[in-house]
Amino acid sequence: MNINIDNFRVQEGSVVALQEWPTLVAPVYKSKAHYQRILSEHVQQLSALQQLLFASNRHAVLLIFQAMDAAGKDGVIKHVMSGVNPQGCQVFSFKHPSPAELQHDFLWRSARDLPERGQIGIFNRSYYEEVLIARVHPHILHGEELPLTAAGKKTLWLDRFRSITSLEQHLEANGTKIIKFYLHVSKEEQRKRLLERIDEPDKNWKFSQADIEERKFWPQYMAAYEACLGATSTASSPWHVIPADDKQNARLIVSQIVVNTLAGLGMAYPKTTAARRAELAAIRKQLAK
Repeated sequence: MNINIDNFRVQEGSVVALQEWPTLVAPVYKSKAHYQRILSEHVQQLSALQQLLFASNRHAVLLIFQAMDAAGKDGVIKHVMSGVNPQGCQVFSFKHPSPAELQHDFLWRSARDLPERGQIGIFNRSYYEEVLIARVHPHILHGEELPLTAAGKKTLWLDRFRSITSLEQHLEANGTKIIKFYLHVSKEEQRKRLLERIDEPDKNWKFSQADIEERKFWPQYMAAYEACLGATSTASSPWHVIPADDKQNARLIVSQIVVNTLAGLGMAYPKTTAARRAELAAIRKQLAK
């Protein structure tokens, strides 16, 4: 099964209207067993590619997930990355910034957690929150104590978009491949999932009153995402808008994109030199005695 990932990529410089991007598409799987088989294949491929990533030690990979509440970010990360060696992968979730983090620029706390070469880093939410939730709730900016002039206030979001794309271009030039996902869930599907969190006891812990409050700002969030996706999707670090009303389908699409991207890095295992082969042959003789 090979999924056409071009259908989900936001082209650089495009104007994004999220109502034109589906939240539900025809599933790429035929049954639950078929879904599990495809996912297993992707997981195995990703495991092999992670080992190659570590051995070649030329690239780092950063996965960024953004979405509205209940869109399924945690489930995607859990299932898609289930075969990855934990020693070569770290997940970071970015909540409200701490007082210490507020004393730095908005990219600082994320930069501390960037993956090193040979590693996969996952951002469950990210520095993009600073052009999303901070845009929907401008009072958040007050806590950042920015030295904004009147002109600075008008260009704040464009300046932040430029800072983000400049950072990502810098990372790309230095070996970090960034793969960005926006899980596109409908407001109706979100409502159903929030009800499940209330009705199913083992999901009660997931429910927060804040989720209900944020639903009131749905139009503002969609506008913020549209501006963000259009301004920060580049040829080297594109956004992928993933139809997320079908959780299983979303996982297969994401896993295919990750596998394809890693496979496209042109990685190879380090070549063994003649001197190294002689050294290994000598060691083998010692072990064989």
